[in-house]
Amino acid sequence: MNAKPGRANILRGIFLICRGKAGGLTEIGSGPEAFLSSLAPMIAFPLVGCALMAMQGRVQDGMTDFLASLVAILAPPVLSFSLVKRWGREAGWYRFATAFNWCQWVLPVLGAALVILAGILVQAGLPLRPIVIVLCCLLLGYAFWLHWFLARHALALSVGRAILLVVIINMLTIALVAGPQLIAMAAGGSSPLPPG
Repeated sequence: MNAKPGRANILRGIFLICRGKAGGLTEIGSGPEAFLSSLAPMIAFPLVGCALMAMQGRVQDGMTDFLASLVAILAPPVLSFSLVKRWGREAGWYRFATAFNWCQWVLPVLGAALVILAGILVQAGLPLRPIVIVLCCLLLGYAFWLHWFLARHALALSVGRAILLVVIINMLTIALVAGPQLIAMAAGGSSPLPPG
């Protein structure tokens, strides 16, 4: 397998994977270096956001947002490694985690396309609320399918185990990111996360 793919290979791999073609996994690469390369831009964007907030005098808000983003970014690979190790599939973990990270970039692009589609549909006279609900459900469904597809093919998991992996990772990631805020609110304190 190509352990150090170029940008063109990564883009081709993402394009293939996001269309349901498992062959795209060989384009993205595997191993520690490929995984760290896929992780770097995911951490860089929240870090820049933190720096911008700090320059506006909102250091605590920036750090809180950055740490919440860091947990959301790192939880899936950490949690997935724990599961695949139990199932004896750790040999495919780098491939899975690297492809998972790179393919996350497709979701905001699809989200932007769906916003444009929603605008067109509203201009055509359809009501906004049902459009937003349907399009959000489509995006969420695609995100879950993509995660399942990667688990199924990169880790060679059965359909059931791939579904279980997706459910466990997503539920635990949500708990890790939102948990502190919910606990603080339940205790009657203010939320540790800034509003908005």
